[in-house]
Amino acid sequence: MAAVRDLRASEAADIGDDAVELAKRHLIQPWPYAGSVGAEARALIGEGDGIYITDSTGKRLIDGPAGMWCVNVGHRREELARVMYDQAMALSYNTPWYTMNAPSAELAKRIAGHAPGDLSHVFYTTGGSSAVETALRFMQFYNNVRGRPEKKLILSRGGAYHGSTYLSASLNGRPRDRDWMDGADELVIKLSSPDPFRRPHGMSLAAFTDFLVDQFLDTVARVGAEKIGAFVGEPVQASGGVVVPPDGYLKRIRQICRDNDILYVSDEVVTAFGRLGHVFASGDMFGIDPDMITFAKGVTSGYFPLGGVIISERLLEELRRSNHPDALFGHGLTYTSHPVGCAVALKNLDLLEEGVLAHTQDVAPYFQAQLKTLEELPLVGEVRGLGLMGCVECVADRESKDPLQLDKDVGKRIDAHCHELGLLVRPLINMCVMSPPLVITREQIDDMVGILREGISRTMDDLRKEGVWRG
Repeated sequence: MAAVRDLRASEAADIGDDAVELAKRHLIQPWPYAGSVGAEARALIGEGDGIYITDSTGKRLIDGPAGMWCVNVGHRREELARVMYDQAMALSYNTPWYTMNAPSAELAKRIAGHAPGDLSHVFYTTGGSSAVETALRFMQFYNNVRGRPEKKLILSRGGAYHGSTYLSASLNGRPRDRDWMDGADELVIKLSSPDPFRRPHGMSLAAFTDFLVDQFLDTVARVGAEKIGAFVGEPVQASGGVVVPPDGYLKRIRQICRDNDILYVSDEVVTAFGRLGHVFASGDMFGIDPDMITFAKGVTSGYFPLGGVIISERLLEELRRSNHPDALFGHGLTYTSHPVGCAVALKNLDLLEEGVLAHTQDVAPYFQAQLKTLEELPLVGEVRGLGLMGCVECVADRESKDPLQLDKDVGKRIDAHCHELGLLVRPLINMCVMSPPLVITREQIDDMVGILREGISRTMDDLRKEGVWRG
C-alpha cells in the first residue's frame, strides 16, 4: 500500500509540474502584473473536499476564502455534481433569444420568494461583473424609455468592488484597481467608504454616520437628482476588507434614493446565498428593499458560473406603461438562463434551506468571537466581520492606524506562513480576509484561527528581524 501511495504521489507531482510549465507558457492569470503577465504559475490545487482543498504537493489546506467567497456548501457535494450531470444529459443548452427552459423559471420563482420588497423578476448572467453591468444598463434603458436621457450618473464608494467589466469596474474604489486601467469616469461619482475603522480620529460612530449621509445629500444637491440614475453599494464591502457599515446608514441612504428617484442597487454578489446566514442580506440583515439586487458566487456555490439581477416589479410596470412599447432592451448573453447552472442553483438552494442557513446562523457568532481574539496580537489593528465574513487588518501603529509603510505585502507574508501550516488565506495588502465554506464546524474554526494566529506571529518575527517593524 505504501508503494501505491508513493506512486500516486509521484504521478500527482508529475501532473503538477506539467501544469505549472503549461501555465507559464500559455495561461494568462487574472489580475497579473506587466512584468509577469503570461509567464507565471500560481498555487496549483488538485482536489477539494468539504472545507478543505489539496495542493499539488499533497498538502491539505483549509479553504479560508471558500474559493472566491463562493463555495458555500463546501467542496465535493455529490448532490450538485449529480444534478449537473443529469441536467446536461437532459438539456445541455438552449438559446435564450427565442426559447426557454424550466429550471430557469423555477429558480426565478424561488429567488423572488426570498427577495425583499417587490423584487420579483430575475435576469440571469454568467457572474457578478455581468450582473452589475446588467443592472447599470437596465438603469440606462429605464431612464431612456421614461424620457430622462440625462439621468445616468452612478454613485459608488471608496473601497467598493463591483467587477471587471467596463461599467462595473468603473465603480471600483479599492487601491490599485484603477491605477493602470481605463473606465467610464465621466459616469461615476465616488463617495467615502463607510469604514468605521478609518473614520476621522475622535469622531463617534453616530457622527460618522451623519457625515456619510450628509455627504450623500450634498452630492445629490450639487450634481442634481435629475442627473443621477443609480447608487450601487455592497451591504458589506467584501473585497474592500469586509467593511461593515455603521448601524442605520444603509436605511438612510435608501430613503434618500427613494426621495430623489435614484435607483438603489444592492450588490449582493458576495453576501447573498448564505454568507450572512440568509439568502439575501438586504432585507433580512439591513432592513432595506432595493430597486435591484445583483447576485452570483454562492448561488451555485461555485459549481457552475451563474449570476443575475433581481428587478423591482414597479420598474417593470413603469416600462410596460410607457409610451414606447417598442423600446428594446438590447442586452443579453449567450449563457443567460443556462439550464445546467439554474438546475445546480436549485439544488444548492435546497441545501441552504434544508440546514446550511441555520448552521451558518448558529456558528457565525463563534466564528466572529474566535477571530476577534487575534486583536491580542500587536500587529493586528482590528478584526471585523459579519456572518461568515471576517477581516484581520494589520497596522504598524494602532493609534495612527497606518498600514505598514515599509511592507505593503504583509498579507502575502501571512498567507505564505499559513499555507505552510495548512490554511489558505485571502491576502489584501495589509489585510487577511476569511470567508470559509458555510459548513465549517466550531472545531474547524478553532483550527483555522489557530493557524492564522501562528501565521501572524511568525510574520511579526520576520518583520522584527528585517527591521521593518518593532511592534
